[in-house]
Amino acid sequence: MPHTYAVALRTRFRGITTRHGMVWQGSAGWAEWSPFLDYDGDEIVPWLRAADEAAEQGWPAPVRDEIEVNATVPAVGPDRAADLVRAAGCRTVKVKVAEPGQALSDDLDRVAAVRDVLGPDGRIRVDANGAWNAAEATDALERLAGYGLEYAEQPCRTVDELVALRVALARAGVEVPVAADESIRRDDDPYLVARRGAADIAVLKVQPLGGVRACLTIAAEIGLPVVVSSALETSVGIAAGVALASALPDLPYACGLNTVRLLTDDLVDDPLVAVDGRLPVRAAAPSPERLAEHAADPDTTAFWQARLEATRHRAAGCRPRGRDDHG
Repeated sequence: MPHTYAVALRTRFRGITTRHGMVWQGSAGWAEWSPFLDYDGDEIVPWLRAADEAAEQGWPAPVRDEIEVNATVPAVGPDRAADLVRAAGCRTVKVKVAEPGQALSDDLDRVAAVRDVLGPDGRIRVDANGAWNAAEATDALERLAGYGLEYAEQPCRTVDELVALRVALARAGVEVPVAADESIRRDDDPYLVARRGAADIAVLKVQPLGGVRACLTIAAEIGLPVVVSSALETSVGIAAGVALASALPDLPYACGLNTVRLLTDDLVDDPLVAVDGRLPVRAAAPSPERLAEHAADPDTTAFWQARLEATRHRAAGCRPRGRDDHG
């Protein structure tokens, strides 16, 4: 039977202060289904396929037993950003930028604080979640490049804008690689960014893309180096991301899988939280006590149960995405 959870966030992230979702146990293990509320209809069918894979199939065998991960810094002030980096103990940090209501100067101050803590050898990547247009992104990345960015994740919303941005950066002599996230997981064709030359790096997230095996197929066919990242899950969902990262033949970048730290608590007694910048490759099973402690209220539970039922109905009529669907 699915359990609906509600776990508060330490800081507002993606516009939310509480993370909701469902977890359940199948013959192969525990699964998490937690599509964000701005996903709807057919968009959340892949999230369900990922959960069913975890519950009923399990995951491919790993080729490594630990995963290097990055810390994630929300759109907080520079002092708080510095504290988060010190506490995380990671040598790679993803910094949220382009927060609504904030200015580019806030982004610059936040990234500067992170660089001060990491020193010259630490790696910094920024994530705009598609908030800039091409001109804004060019200006911002020209200024942020001085802090030595590893890459910029989804600086613009559309593939056309990403193409224009890469051209503008090249003309300006700004060497900041572009990573595509939403342009892969929210597009009907996850390979479009590669065909159009819109990105240097592909960010893969297990739930939105339909599971570990679906992501392995994309990684094999997209022709770009990949980064595995989370969808802000509890440790139950993070374990699926860890399974993907552990099964990839090549893992050139630290993974964005250390996001349990953004939650105030977890559903498991031994959370998947990095030590010295690394996560172990293992499953995660919630405890009955934590499931009870973090059970959602009746109205929220009813909403998620209805959402799950409607999505299962949709899933019966939806084909999985893949190369055959998009040429």
